[in-house]
Amino acid sequence: MNLLSGGVYIILKTKIRNYFESKKIFNNFFQCLTYSYKFAHYINRMRDLLLRQKQVLFFIIAGGLSAVVEIGSFKLFSTAIPQFFPRETDFHGIHYPLSNIFSTSCGIITNYFLSIWFVFERGKHSKRKEFAYFMVVSFISTLLSLGFFQIFYSFVFKDTIDLIVYTLSPEIISKIAAILLVSILNYSIKKKVIFNG
Repeated sequence: MNLLSGGVYIILKTKIRNYFESKKIFNNFFQCLTYSYKFAHYINRMRDLLLRQKQVLFFIIAGGLSAVVEIGSFKLFSTAIPQFFPRETDFHGIHYPLSNIFSTSCGIITNYFLSIWFVFERGKHSKRKEFAYFMVVSFISTLLSLGFFQIFYSFVFKDTIDLIVYTLSPEIISKIAAILLVSILNYSIKKKVIFNG
């Protein structure tokens, strides 16, 4: 009798333990499902937000690529031009004027083609008028960029920044800061005046 009740006790204890362990496993499983549902929900919300802000995202990508072209060409011009025109580094108080103008032109042309291919819809104006407006806005942007560059280079950025793999000189930092400031103005003007939203 003792042996039988001991056996029943062990069987019941094992079944109860298995029941609670399986319940714990199910609870963990359902908790994982809940978290994965919440994660999927956040991913869907992020995707919807990105789709709504697709134009801004593409503008940032196009602007980033244009900035890479502009900064790269500025580095090239600011290294090469002073060898032929030594006053390029300080032309009557204006630092790197030709390098700025040529590099900004490279960035503008790159940005124009990226804008019409990926960012904005065309058709608000004829192609000729659209290009003319784009060039006028870009010319004003170039003047602003040149002005911001002079302010940053003369008064704000005096030291280099060491990024371990690359050292940013004051002129490159000034160029980047000027591009960032002008790009905000560029987006709103291009969206409202030149292209179809």
